[in-house]
Amino acid sequence: MMQVRHLLEKKGTQVFSVGPEDSVYQALEALARHDIGALAVVESGQLVGIFSERDYARKVVLQGLTSKTTRVRALMSPNPITAAPGTSIADCMRLMIEHRIRHLPILEAGQLAGLVSIGDIVKGLLAEQEALIGDLRDYIGGKS
Repeated sequence: MMQVRHLLEKKGTQVFSVGPEDSVYQALEALARHDIGALAVVESGQLVGIFSERDYARKVVLQGLTSKTTRVRALMSPNPITAAPGTSIADCMRLMIEHRIRHLPILEAGQLAGLVSIGDIVKGLLAEQEALIGDLRDYIGGKS
């Protein structure tokens, strides 16, 4: 069973982040610069939230706010759901579906070790299924 650590080995562990007191505009610039959909919000070395394009799209205009004067803290999703590197890909998918989230921070010993998206999880599940199908074909064909 594939664990999320295997995804991070392929994807990499670099996580882009902003601080809770950064402006939403700065966060949007970082999202665009790195061509990503979410940022970890880190304060004093600790994960305190997630800021996503979705947070911006659903909150700024609807609340009459502006991105240059609003702080990330006002829009971020605080206390994010997290997983450990040893969590299975299937369990990550269940967590994401259950909590209706698209990005899952991975914490190891309380420290941010990576961030996976729903797309990363789906790719991992597909790779796992393809490997299983190949193993079954080999077994049925007598190659094992």
